[in-house]
Amino acid sequence: MPNHTDTSFLDHMPQNCAVQFWDRVAASGPREAFRFPVGETWKSVTWAETGDEVRRIAAGLLGLGLQREDRVAIAAATRYEWILADLAIMCAGGATTTVYPTTGGEDTAYIIGDSGSRVVFAEDDVQVAKLRDHRDELPEVMKVVSFDAALADGDWVISMDDLARIGEEYLAEHPEGIEIVAKDIAGDQLATLIYTSGTTGKPKGVRTLHRGWVFEGEAIKAQDILNEDDLQFLWLPMAHSFGKVLLSTQLACGFATAIDGRVDKIVDNLGVVKPTFMGAAPRIFEKAYSRIVTMQAAEGGLKEKIFKRAFAVGAKVDELKLAGKSVPLGLKLQHGLFDKLVFSKVRDRFGGRVKFFISGSAALNADIARWFHAAGVLILEGYGMTENSAGATVNHPDRYKMGTVGLPFPGTEVRIGDNGEVQLKGPHIMAGYHNRPEATAEALTADGWLRTGDRGQIDEDGYLTITGRIKELFKTSGGKYIAPPAIEAKFKAICPYVSQFMVFGAERNFVSALITLDPDGIAGWAEENGKGGTSYTDLVRDPQVVAMVGEYVDQLNAQLNRWETVKKWTLLDHDLSIESGELTPSMKVKRNVVEANNKDVIDSFYVDA
Repeated sequence: MPNHTDTSFLDHMPQNCAVQFWDRVAASGPREAFRFPVGETWKSVTWAETGDEVRRIAAGLLGLGLQREDRVAIAAATRYEWILADLAIMCAGGATTTVYPTTGGEDTAYIIGDSGSRVVFAEDDVQVAKLRDHRDELPEVMKVVSFDAALADGDWVISMDDLARIGEEYLAEHPEGIEIVAKDIAGDQLATLIYTSGTTGKPKGVRTLHRGWVFEGEAIKAQDILNEDDLQFLWLPMAHSFGKVLLSTQLACGFATAIDGRVDKIVDNLGVVKPTFMGAAPRIFEKAYSRIVTMQAAEGGLKEKIFKRAFAVGAKVDELKLAGKSVPLGLKLQHGLFDKLVFSKVRDRFGGRVKFFISGSAALNADIARWFHAAGVLILEGYGMTENSAGATVNHPDRYKMGTVGLPFPGTEVRIGDNGEVQLKGPHIMAGYHNRPEATAEALTADGWLRTGDRGQIDEDGYLTITGRIKELFKTSGGKYIAPPAIEAKFKAICPYVSQFMVFGAERNFVSALITLDPDGIAGWAEENGKGGTSYTDLVRDPQVVAMVGEYVDQLNAQLNRWETVKKWTLLDHDLSIESGELTPSMKVKRNVVEANNKDVIDSFYVDA
C-alpha cells in the first residue's frame, strides 16, 4: 500500500508547468498523448507531436510580443486546441485566462478586460462575434486567434496556422528561445486566472501559480493512483479548475487522454474510447443511475426481479467486505452469477475498463456511490476549489470511505475552523483574487489558511466529510437549522426521474421544495405509460406524474426529522440549464437565481401558513 503521507516528492518537483510539460515530452515522446474526434473517427497524437505544435504556438505568442505573466484568454469548449493553447501560453511565460464558451458577450468582455488579456484564443464564430461586438472595450487585445481558419481577417483575427508561422519565424531567429523562457519561470509566477462563475455579482479571477498546478499533478503521481498505461476520457470544461487539474495530473503521470467536451456524447464516447478513468460532476452519475434504474423498471417481470436481487446481494457483499469480514460461499456464488448477468452490463455502459471515476465540484450522494460500488464501479469522491488549484482531498482506490471526500493531499493541511468551516493550507493555495485585495483578505485567515466557506468534519482516520455550504445552511422560524444539500441528495437517490431538488424555508415555519425532472427520464416514463410525445411542460402538470413524484416525496419525508420534512412542493415547467443562468458551467445550482426566478411560487407556499 502506498504511503499517502510521503512528502519526499516536494523536494524534486519540476520548477514550473512549462518544465513539467517539456520533461514529459522528453520522457514519453513516442507514446500517445492525446486523441480527439475528427468527423466520425478519432485522431491520435504523440507527446513529441504535441510538443512540436506547442513549441510553434508558444513561439508565435513570443513573436507577437507576449511578455512574462501577460494574460492570454481562451474562449472555447473542451477540445485538443484548448490544451495546445493553454500549454503554449504557459511555455511562453504567459498566464491563461479562462472563459466558458457559454459566457455572454458582456461578461466575456468583462473577464478579458479585467484580466488585461493581450491575446484571445476564440473557438468559433460565436466567440469571435462576442469579441468584435465589444472590441472598443478591449483596447489591450492585440490579436484574436481563431480555431476556425475561415474566420481570419488578416488583421485583428488570425488563425492557429498564422500564429504557428509567426512562431516558426521567431524560432529561426531564437532557436533556444522556448527553453530559455521555460527555465526562467519561477514557481510563484502567475500561471492561470480562472474566473469563478459565482452565484452573485461579477466573476472573480483566481490567481493560481505554477507551483500550485505542478504540486497538484506531482502529489497525485506520488500516491500511485495513475500511471503511463492509463487512459483518461476528458469532457469536463477546461475553463473549470477540475478540468485543469486533470491536465496537470496527465503531465505528471504521462497517461493518454481522449478529449471531447460534448456532454451529450459522453456515454457514446465511453463505449468507443474505453477509458480506465474519468473525472465527472455528480450530475453525470445521477443521470446514469436514473437511466439504468428506469430502463430496468420498464422491462419489468423476471428481469427486474433479477436486477433488484442482484443489487441486494451486491450491497450485502460490499457491507461484509468493507467491514473486513469474509463472504459466505453461497453468497459469493450468487454474487458471481449476478456479476455476469447484471453488473458486467452496468460496467459495459462505461466502456468496461474503468478502474475508477473521480467525482468532484459538488457533493455526490453516498447511496448512489454505494449502488455503483455494488456493480463494481468505484467512484472516488474528492474535494477542493479553484482557490486551491482544484484538489485538496481525495479518496484512493486502495483506501476510501464512502460518503467522505477522502484524505488531504500529501504536503497539505486541512483543519476545521470557526463555525465548522473547512480551512486549507499548502503549496496549492492561490495568490489571491485579481484586482480584489478586499476579497483576498476575506478569503485568508490571519495565519494564512484559506477559508473555503464549506462546513465539514474530520474523522479519527483523517477523512474529511463536507456537510454543506455555510451560507446555504438556514434556520426555520421555529429555530431549527436545515442543511439543504443533505436533504436534496437523499431525494436524488430515491427518485430516478429527478433532475434537481431544491429546498427552501429560511425564517419560514416549514420546509418547501422546487423540483425539476430529467427530460430524458420522464420522456421514457411517458412512453411506458401511454403518454409518448407529450411535452415536458404538459408532463409535469399531469396528475399521474404529480402523484408519482408525491410518493417519492413521502418516501423522503419518512427518512427525515420532523422539522426537515417537505410540507409543500411543486414541479417547475422547465429543467435548470447553464443557458438559463440557473446552473454554473460546472453544473452547480445557482440557488439564489432559482429562488429569485421563482419567488412568487415559493411565497405562495406560505400564504396560509
